[in-house]
Amino acid sequence: MLKDRILLVEDELPVRETLSDYLQSRNYDVLATGTSAGAEQLWRAGHPDAAVLDYCLPDGNALDLIPRLKAVDPTIPVIILTGHGSIDLAVEAVKLGAEHFLTKPIELATLSLMLQRSIENQRNRQTQLAEKSRQQRRTFDLFLGASDAITRLAETARKVLSSDSPILIQGETGTGKGVLAHWLHQNGPRASSPFVDLNCGALSRDLLETELFGHERGAFTGAVQTKIGLLEIAHKGTVFLDEIGDVDLQVQPKLLKVLEEKQFRRLGDVRDRRVDIRLIAATHQDMARRVREKLFRSDLYFRISAIPLTTPPLRERIEDIPSLVASILGHLVTDLAINPIEASPGAMRMLQTYTWPGNIRELRNVLERAVLLNGGRTLTERDLHFDVDVEAGNLENGNIKTLETMEREYIEQVLYLEGGRVEPAARKLGIPRSSLYHKIKQYGISRPSAHTLH
Repeated sequence: MLKDRILLVEDELPVRETLSDYLQSRNYDVLATGTSAGAEQLWRAGHPDAAVLDYCLPDGNALDLIPRLKAVDPTIPVIILTGHGSIDLAVEAVKLGAEHFLTKPIELATLSLMLQRSIENQRNRQTQLAEKSRQQRRTFDLFLGASDAITRLAETARKVLSSDSPILIQGETGTGKGVLAHWLHQNGPRASSPFVDLNCGALSRDLLETELFGHERGAFTGAVQTKIGLLEIAHKGTVFLDEIGDVDLQVQPKLLKVLEEKQFRRLGDVRDRRVDIRLIAATHQDMARRVREKLFRSDLYFRISAIPLTTPPLRERIEDIPSLVASILGHLVTDLAINPIEASPGAMRMLQTYTWPGNIRELRNVLERAVLLNGGRTLTERDLHFDVDVEAGNLENGNIKTLETMEREYIEQVLYLEGGRVEPAARKLGIPRSSLYHKIKQYGISRPSAHTLH
C-alpha cells in the first residue's frame, strides 16, 4: 500500500529531523527541506498529499509561499507552524488556503491527527467532485429540444417550483421521471436540504415500511438497533417515491397521514414524530385504473396528484432527437476520452424512424453501444442496433417505414412473444395496459393464443 507523502518545510535542522523521524514512524513518506525555493521544487516534483510549512524561512515566509504553491496545485492541504502565533496571522493564512495553524512547541500527536484529517477530507472532496462530475456527464438535459411536448413540460415544471404541494410525475419507462424529480428539488426552495429517493416497486411491504418510517430496537425479529427512516432523514427536504403505484395497500394510509398531518410513527414506537417534507412521486402505471381496481386508495391518489406532470415519450418528440443525440454523444466523448463523434444523416434518419419503446434511456444505450463498437468514426446506420431490428438496407433504398407501421409491427412481435397476453406485453412495451388495448384496437391487431406458440 502506498504511503501518504508529506512535504515538510522547516529551516531549523534539529526540529526538521525530529518532525521527519516522527512522521516516518507514523507511516508517512517525508520530503524535507529548509527553504521556500526547496519547497516549490518538491511541491512540483514530489506530488505530496499534504504540506507542513514553518512560517519563518531564510528566503521568505509561509504567507508569501502559499499562493505560489497553490497556483501549482490548489488541492493539497497545508498546515502552518509558527513560534509567533497571532489571530491576525492565522486568519491571513487560512484566507490564503491553509487548512490549520499550529503554534510551537508542537504537540506531535496533534500534528499527526491534523494531517490525517486533512488528507481524509481532501480525498472525500475529490470523491464527491468526481461523483458529481460523473453524474452531470451521464444526466441528460431534461428540457433539451423544442417540441411542443417538452416545451409544455418545461413551462409547467417552472410554474410549480416554489409550491410545497405533492407532485405526481407520470410517464413511460425511460422518459426521465427521476431526472425531473431531481431538477424540481435542485431548483426549488428546498435545494439546500436533503433529497432522498426510494423505488417502491423493488421492496416488500415490511421493507418499505422500515425504509420509510424507520423502527425502534426490538420492533421485530432482527431489529437489533434503532433505524432512522428516510422521512426523518429528508426533514426540510424532498422525498421522491418512484413507482408509487406499487405501494402496498396497508402502507398507503400511513403515507397519507404523513401528507395530511405531517407526522408518522416509527415501527415499534408509541409516539408520533413531526416531519416537514415535499413529496414527489412517479409511476409509469395508469393510476386512475389502479384506483378503480381497488389497488390504490383514492384519497391518497388525489393527495399525491395535486400537481400532475407527464414526461412525454420520445416518439412524441421526434424533432428533439438530433439535439438529444448531440448531447449524449458529447457526454460519451468526454467519458471515453475519444475524438468528437457525430451521427451521419442516414443514422439520424434511422434514429428518428425508430419508435423507442425504452425512450431516452434506450436512446442512450443504443448510442453508447454504437460508439464503443464503432471505434471513434462517424456513426452510420450499420453501427446502430436496436432490440427490434430496423434494417439499414430499407433506409439506404429509401424505403422508410412509417412510425405507425413500425409501432404496429413491434406491438405484434411483443404480443406474439407473450402469447397474446396483454398485461406482460404492456410491461415489456413500457406502456399502461389501457394504452396497449387502445393500440390493438387502433391497428386492428389480432392477438395470438398461447397454444399457437412453439
